[in-house]
Amino acid sequence: MITILIALILIALVTVFSVQNASPVTITFIYWKFSASLAIVVFLSVLTGVLIAMVGMASRRFRRSAKKQGRKGEKPPETAGGPAEKL
Repeated sequence: MITILIALILIALVTVFSVQNASPVTITFIYWKFSASLAIVVFLSVLTGVLIAMVGMASRRFRRSAKKQGRKGEKPPETAGGPAEKL
């Protein structure tokens, strides 16, 4: 129930933000130029940041998982008096 309430509050806040920031802005990047509402530009910027963060976190989690898998397959080091000392 609390999750639904939080989601409804967030939807209401986003709606108010979008209505109040509907004025068009022009974005210029190198030779690329487009106009869109300020709310859309802010939303797309935040979404891009979230996606970049998710890729970074997934990469880190994958590396940690691979490192743990590598440790499971390793043999313990030889003890004293093992075959390495007889050479």
